[in-house]
Amino acid sequence: MGSTVVLSSDEEDSDMSESEMEEHADKIYLTLKSGKLKVKLSPQAFTCPYCPNKKKPSFQYKDLLQHASGVGNSNSEKRTSKEKASHLALVKYLQQDLGDSEAAEPSSKRQKTGDPVQDCDQDEKLVCPWKGVVVNIPTRKTQDGRSAGESGSKLRDEYIQRGFNPTRVRPLWNHSGFSGTAIVDFNRDWNGLHNALLFDKAYQVDGHGKKDWLKKDGPPKTGLYAWIARADDYNGSTLIGEDLRKKGDLKTIAEVTEEEARKQQKLVQNLTQLVEEKKKGVKEFEELCSVKSKELKERLEEKEKSLQKHNRELNAIQERTMGHVNKIFADHERLKMKLELEKKKLELKGIELAKREAHNETERKNLSEDLQQNASKNSSLELASMEQQKADEEVKKLAEYQRRQKEELHEKIIRLERQRDQKQAIELEIEQLKGELNVKKHMGSDGDAEIVKEVEEIYKGLTEKEEELADLDKFNQTLILRERRTNDELQEARKELVNIMKEWKLSIGVKRMGELVTKPFMDALQQKYCQQDVEDRAIDVLQLWEDYLKDPDWHPFKRIKLENQEREVEVIDERDEKLRELKEDLGDGPYNAVTRALLEINEYNPSGRYITTELWNLKEDTKATLEEGVTCLLDQWDKSKRR
Repeated sequence: MGSTVVLSSDEEDSDMSESEMEEHADKIYLTLKSGKLKVKLSPQAFTCPYCPNKKKPSFQYKDLLQHASGVGNSNSEKRTSKEKASHLALVKYLQQDLGDSEAAEPSSKRQKTGDPVQDCDQDEKLVCPWKGVVVNIPTRKTQDGRSAGESGSKLRDEYIQRGFNPTRVRPLWNHSGFSGTAIVDFNRDWNGLHNALLFDKAYQVDGHGKKDWLKKDGPPKTGLYAWIARADDYNGSTLIGEDLRKKGDLKTIAEVTEEEARKQQKLVQNLTQLVEEKKKGVKEFEELCSVKSKELKERLEEKEKSLQKHNRELNAIQERTMGHVNKIFADHERLKMKLELEKKKLELKGIELAKREAHNETERKNLSEDLQQNASKNSSLELASMEQQKADEEVKKLAEYQRRQKEELHEKIIRLERQRDQKQAIELEIEQLKGELNVKKHMGSDGDAEIVKEVEEIYKGLTEKEEELADLDKFNQTLILRERRTNDELQEARKELVNIMKEWKLSIGVKRMGELVTKPFMDALQQKYCQQDVEDRAIDVLQLWEDYLKDPDWHPFKRIKLENQEREVEVIDERDEKLRELKEDLGDGPYNAVTRALLEINEYNPSGRYITTELWNLKEDTKATLEEGVTCLLDQWDKSKRR
């Protein structure tokens, strides 16, 4: 049971296929599992039953597992197929049958003594970043006579399977092609150093370390030899030394430890300084938020006062309008009663005239004439009553429609102002939350769990505020569409009022915007020509300038910037050739008439260039509002009923 198996030379030289190797490995595994071969010497000591001539007869569990894995996956020609299969079976036995032993789960003491980083010489200079050297890689000759070999990625994958975890394997090339050597790159952290030392130790245990490679006596060297890069490799004049000097530096583990400590201390200092700066920034931002909140509160108070004042004024206007409408209704009822009385009087008079008809022919004729007159008056009064009733209904409808439109427009204005103020407040809150979020993110990078939680709460609040702002924008767009429809309805009412006011000559009337006034032309032509030719010449001149006004290609305007304002406005270009000739030929009167018509067309219909009608305050010579037009119409109707 405690015997050691020694393979014969015939078995060593035999070549096996992969299926035969797997079958042989399964047989060896069953032999190990049955206990016929001794592997475990003590709880802490193990031996390899297939390597009896090794100088180191006992291994720790981890070292034996590393040794068996290295031999089983080795590409060395010195290892036979059966020897590799036996070591692979040993790996399977160690992992599946001895993996739960105390030696497989090292204690803290074993970890401390078995760590390659702790066990190695702390003052020995190694190449940093950590690197390994691989030599004796098989090469082959190509058709052009240069050397070639396997790719570095294949060797890297093999090392990863063996647990060395290199980042890269770089084959070295010279003028003849592949040199048969390679550099193994490891991570530059402590895990990388740990893997590099395990890599070095595995090849030492396998008899393919650096010392084995440098031995001049003994059998021919076969298989791969590898070790961790040290000072003698770095300073060598070989291809390996040149590459190591380009890619790394010589450092001891103690120096790397001190450098890491300095970097950590500098990082702590920088983070401390950054935290102080962020705290200062947070304080300044809180002060700014306080000032902005105070300003916003004051603006909201001012808006509320302005809204209250506007409400009072609007209520007063509505009260005056309703009083005026009620007065019109009362006058209508009074006139209606008066018409009824007149009608009854005429009927009584007709009865009396009918009675007198029997007395004499003269009275009969007079009676007939009076009856005809009474019938005509009665018909006129009935028609007048009907027309007045229709007109009263139209005026009532127009006044009621205006009142409703004003109330709806006022309510929409109030809602829009409140939505705008609410939107501004939410935007300010969003900016505050974004600022706090940026500050908390910088502070949260230090790993403070409380700050990270605050950042998450701020981000959640920011998301809610942005959703609320999006809802407000959507609601605001709805109100804007409703306001546009209301404005369209008001414009229709304004057009209807313009059509009504065309038939009245009042202080509020209708003006044809862009129409050329004829009187200045007549006066100027009378002074220049004789009385007989004035009318014909005036018609020709007016027709000419009306054609000029309708011409879209004639645009005698220039843009100027007003003082203390950033926007530009269009004014008449006095240097225009046609206008200059008109002023020189006929004087200021026709010139002013043409420029005024131009300004009206440019303001009211610049694209169509045709005359439009507009509700106009003739007394003040300004554009009249819808309220002024309705008020004037009601006053005129009131006066006509009194007459």
